[in-house]
Amino acid sequence: MQTIEQSFVGRYEVKKSKFIAHLVPISDYKGLQEKLREEHPKARHVVYALRYLNEFDQIVENASDDEEPKGAAGVPSLNVLRGQELVNVAVVTVRYFGGTKLGIGGMARAYASAVKEVLALADIKKYEKEFAYEFETSYSGVQKCDYTLKKLKIFQVEREFLGDKVAWNIRSTQEKLDQLKALLTKE
Repeated sequence: MQTIEQSFVGRYEVKKSKFIAHLVPISDYKGLQEKLREEHPKARHVVYALRYLNEFDQIVENASDDEEPKGAAGVPSLNVLRGQELVNVAVVTVRYFGGTKLGIGGMARAYASAVKEVLALADIKKYEKEFAYEFETSYSGVQKCDYTLKKLKIFQVEREFLGDKVAWNIRSTQEKLDQLKALLTKE
């Protein structure tokens, strides 16, 4: 399985119809369709497809044709994501109608091509399951802990300053968490 860590935008044009595909991590998907509708008020359709892992490590998929003919937009987009074995991603494609009808087959190819275009630009990484880890440090240990987290490239960090200590809540791969635990116990 593979995934992405940041957003990418790709463009595809066929018979004057323009397709703008936005590939995003699933955490950035909520509200994106509405945002793109506002940014592109003259666009005819805003289609999406998504794949993510639920809490039981099952792949959940969904797609919308957004008033395109049934199965001509969302499913072809979803099939490209499936083919690349992508998880925890969504693709939202904005379509501007160019005046020439593409037919159902042509439309399906166009949406799939738009997704392939954005995938060609994307920095695709091997998916590694992330786990949560909580720990506490003293106030004097905050700077050293920040340095250690950056060194290990652990960026999903939340911290809360309590009365006499700092509570940390982080997410990362098991390998990085094991390295962090080893470094924390040395102190």
